[in-house]
Amino acid sequence: MPLSPGQLEEIEAQRNQTAPTRRVVAPGMEAHLYTAHPVLDHGFVRVIDYMGDDAAICQAARVSYGKGTKSVQNDEGLIRYLMRHWHSTPFEMCEIKLHVKLPVFVARQWIRHRTANVNEYSARYSILDREFYIPAPENLAAQSEVNNQGRGAALEGEEAARVLEYLKADSARAYDHYEEMIGQDGQQGLARELARMNLPANIYTQWYWKVDLHNLFHFLRLRADAHAQYEIRVYADALCKVVADWVPFAYRAFEDYRLGAVTLSAQMLACLRRMLAGEAVTQENSGLTAREWREFQAVLAD
Repeated sequence: MPLSPGQLEEIEAQRNQTAPTRRVVAPGMEAHLYTAHPVLDHGFVRVIDYMGDDAAICQAARVSYGKGTKSVQNDEGLIRYLMRHWHSTPFEMCEIKLHVKLPVFVARQWIRHRTANVNEYSARYSILDREFYIPAPENLAAQSEVNNQGRGAALEGEEAARVLEYLKADSARAYDHYEEMIGQDGQQGLARELARMNLPANIYTQWYWKVDLHNLFHFLRLRADAHAQYEIRVYADALCKVVADWVPFAYRAFEDYRLGAVTLSAQMLACLRRMLAGEAVTQENSGLTAREWREFQAVLAD
């Protein structure tokens, strides 16, 4: 269960509170505020706070104090221009603060995005919950034969059952020993900051993560991509839905020019021009490496 009854009561109390304000609010984001969106088996993402909206992006780009005579159509066109030409600063005027519950191994991927403010649950001070990420059978996959950091076909039958049993048993045993080590019933008990090193990487942690929209889009471009690891991609997918409601103009531009777009190298672009001119281009005469050629073919196939 991602949230305890006490946490659900706390969220409901937060959502029932209102406060008068002169600052801009985004109706789409107000609907998400404090709500926990489940991810994986025990995880979630929820919005704690935010600043700005589509209009704030345009205001920063125009360096004005209001909408002036600009229409909604002008705003969307401006945002698309900014996204298309990589003018990132106006997007930094919007910020979001999230509460995220996620497995430790996913957190280690996530934290590589260093352009955010993070405060994580302290296992030196507090005791971690007995909650582990155990993949659904369809997400147990073999090592890819062509990608050293990717997955191949799903494991089946006895092999899948054996792997799931290992994951469950090892997680339970590690946590049992963790509890025994920190226990003070008839013993001093090992310090929590030391006992935590025995816990597996699939145990859940939590953090507050605050980031501006420009850097959030960079995160989503990488982590919502079809090639991203499934366990972090589902978090990115959940965030995409939130951002689409928060800044709809900016998100549509992001989908068109980043998430749903591709980048071609100069050599790939030259190959494409040759193909359009009717020339038969092969890997051997393309000037591309075998891997670049495969990636180029994948782009054309899409």
